[in-house]
Amino acid sequence: MVVRCSAVSETVTTAPAPAPPPRERGLTRRTWTLIVSFLVVAALGLLGGFARVPYVALGPGPTYDVLGKVKDADVISVEGQNTFPTNGTLRMTTVSLTDDMSLFGALGLWLSGRYALAPREEFFKPGESEEEVQRNNELAFSESQTSAEVAALDYLGYPGKVIANQVTKGSPAENVIPLGARIISVNGKQVQSSADVSAALENTKPGDRIEVAFEKDGTSKSTQLTLGTRDDGRPAGFIGISPVDRADVPFKIKISLSDVGGPSAGLIFALAIVDKLTPGELNGGKAIAGTGEITGDGTVKPIGGIAFKMVAAKEAGATAFLVPSANCTDAKQQAPEGLTLIKVENLKDAVSSLEALNKGEPTPGC
Repeated sequence: MVVRCSAVSETVTTAPAPAPPPRERGLTRRTWTLIVSFLVVAALGLLGGFARVPYVALGPGPTYDVLGKVKDADVISVEGQNTFPTNGTLRMTTVSLTDDMSLFGALGLWLSGRYALAPREEFFKPGESEEEVQRNNELAFSESQTSAEVAALDYLGYPGKVIANQVTKGSPAENVIPLGARIISVNGKQVQSSADVSAALENTKPGDRIEVAFEKDGTSKSTQLTLGTRDDGRPAGFIGISPVDRADVPFKIKISLSDVGGPSAGLIFALAIVDKLTPGELNGGKAIAGTGEITGDGTVKPIGGIAFKMVAAKEAGATAFLVPSANCTDAKQQAPEGLTLIKVENLKDAVSSLEALNKGEPTPGC
């Protein structure tokens, strides 16, 4: 007998396998882009904020009314001589120079439209410190005051004199002509200006014997010198003094102005001296400004930064601006609206132009 057995079917429930731990995901491309961009911006910020650029920024500087006062002191005073009242303003103008700038600082000044950038090497010689530049500018400013005094007093008819401002070491004049001595004559020719010294040596040569007369501390002397050789290659003989013009007057002119450098205030200083020593108001009570280096004979020489000086003058309320003739082309192209330009060749031109302006007459323009 066959016994048929039935298969028993059984359902078995199997437990699920444990899930694997979650896989760490890396930074997305977008995140990396943001990080890199941030680092680049931060680096540029540090570079722009701290990296120095080899440029200086030039812009309008302060102006000074030389007929007025600074820190309760007259800018120009005359001791031992009667002076006349003045009116209006006569402003010398300056250019500001900003050095040691960051990239962002330089860019900001340039974008303001009031400043221009220039290579630092144009103002600072290689290896020259800011202190040395400052000393040179102060020396030029001091010399401009002396030249202004000489030019103004010469214009007014006062006598002048020539002194030995420097004596070259190892030259024929060393230990013979004292520093500060007044030069009376050279090679038999009377000396009235520093240019007369060079003219007296025009036809000499090294080895020639000449006579030089001078005065020191009230004592007059005359000495024979054997001329030396010049360093500049010129054939004329060499004495070894640096002659400069000085006013020969019994009164003292003092200019009290600090923290200013350069020679370009000479013309304005000379005009102020003329104004104080003559009756009437040279500027007619108007607001006048200007610039220009001046020599002892009254010649007005060109200067730099004319555009910035005109802006400063206009902002200070000036209605007319005295411009050295050699600066006229640039001045005409960049003059602020409403500022009358007056071209000057020398101190005499400047005085006559101001007198004409005072009378309402035409003045030479650029």
